[in-house]
Amino acid sequence: MSGKSRRSTLSELDPDRLPRHIAIIMDGNGRWARARGLPRVAGHRKGVLVVRDVVTACAEIGIRALTLYAFSADNFGKRPRNEVSVLMNLLVRFLRMELKEMLERNIRLNVIGHPEKLPAAVRAWLKRTIKATARNTGLVLTLALNYSSRQEIMDAARRLAALKSRGKPLKALDREDFRGFLHTAELPDPDLMIRTSGEMRLSDFLLWQAAYAELWFTPVLWPDFRRAHLMRAIRAYQRRQRRFGAVAEAMPA
Repeated sequence: MSGKSRRSTLSELDPDRLPRHIAIIMDGNGRWARARGLPRVAGHRKGVLVVRDVVTACAEIGIRALTLYAFSADNFGKRPRNEVSVLMNLLVRFLRMELKEMLERNIRLNVIGHPEKLPAAVRAWLKRTIKATARNTGLVLTLALNYSSRQEIMDAARRLAALKSRGKPLKALDREDFRGFLHTAELPDPDLMIRTSGEMRLSDFLLWQAAYAELWFTPVLWPDFRRAHLMRAIRAYQRRQRRFGAVAEAMPA
């Protein structure tokens, strides 16, 4: 996209109504490859390029947080071993190639899930990138790796049970308190959740956090997802009235 086209696209957004946090379920890599007679890994390679473009766009727009469902716990246990290996290698390559860009664009890397179960090379590059970008104050890019929202909620419940076992009272616990035990405690809840490929489900992704997220589904497969689609999703978000359980008449004008 040219600089002129990019400025024109950005001008269509209301800067005062941007979602603070966008979460994306990146779906359709395998179907994209199959439709072209290519191996599934070709779709994953193409998808990595799309990640770079979307991250850059969010940083330029001024989005505070972007969370990408990069690798679910089910992916880790149910995908063919060679495909998982390729995905892990692509992740390492992405981190190696994008570290300089993250530093230049003031992007901070964050991870949720259980990355401790990932290969050593992946863990090493995650640790290195997180440390290198820790002081950045712009976009927080969160990768959900070996992630399951149900497991995350169970993790939080176990932490609460451990507190109770140490004699700390839990009767006054409220939603915000519980939220502090989730993997995403430092992030605002997602305002906008996007899923590509035409599927209309959350697939165990940010189930607690997305309670009031605006959902935007598109038939576009992830390797074909472009900046224009992201802008379309944000414009759709800005046209919606968010009630958070209230009736329209009770909302401020």
